[in-house]
Amino acid sequence: MVLLIIAHGSRDPRHAATVAALRARVAARRPGLRVEAGFLDFCAPGVEQVLARLAAEGVREVVAVPLLLTRAFHAKSDIPAVLARAMAALPGLRVRQAGVLGPSALLTAALERRLYEAGVRPGDRGSTGVVLASAGSSDPEANAVIAEIAREWRHTGWCAVRPAFASASPPRTDDVVRALRAEGIRRVAVAPYALAPGRLPDRIAQGARAAGADVLAEVLGAAPEVVALLMRRYDEASDTSVPVSLSAG
Repeated sequence: MVLLIIAHGSRDPRHAATVAALRARVAARRPGLRVEAGFLDFCAPGVEQVLARLAAEGVREVVAVPLLLTRAFHAKSDIPAVLARAMAALPGLRVRQAGVLGPSALLTAALERRLYEAGVRPGDRGSTGVVLASAGSSDPEANAVIAEIAREWRHTGWCAVRPAFASASPPRTDDVVRALRAEGIRRVAVAPYALAPGRLPDRIAQGARAAGADVLAEVLGAAPEVVALLMRRYDEASDTSVPVSLSAG
């Protein structure tokens, strides 16, 4: 069995570097599991190229884990289409598509990790408003998921948690930062709900700085919680039950 991480791809080289770091960390956590990465666009190797190489090597079972935080267009349409084409062209190759990463308590833990790394202290929760800043989607279901994550996260002790979107749908990051300020919230932190740097995460950062946010966290990247979640989705799709540990960094 092979774990294939499927990433969207980007012209920004930081995206591919983040995917490579995630692939390496997953492989290090699960000795004996072959871990590959393929991209839908912009970067090499493409998903179909990776699957063709695996089939030529005699691999017959692959679990494809989408490196996506919500189940939007890419998970519903692009990835199933790519995998269907590959299996039609490669008789004998079976590819199972795992679920997307989010929503998950592990991702919320990763968001908090990044906030603490950026300077928020555990004792600041009650006086800090958080902007949960996502890339945004034309799929209303995906945006509704972000709003629900913000509502649930608010109940863990933060003064406020509000969603924002870098594209496709309002409100924008800077608007939400200013709205929290207008409500009298003393400290505002922006938590990008994004896996890798790129154009839209840069837009989130620009909005945070323009509105004067006190804290701007880094993207999730290769956080140990993200690595653990990738393995969990693999296990769920491959019907295994190997325990996941966050002990390694």
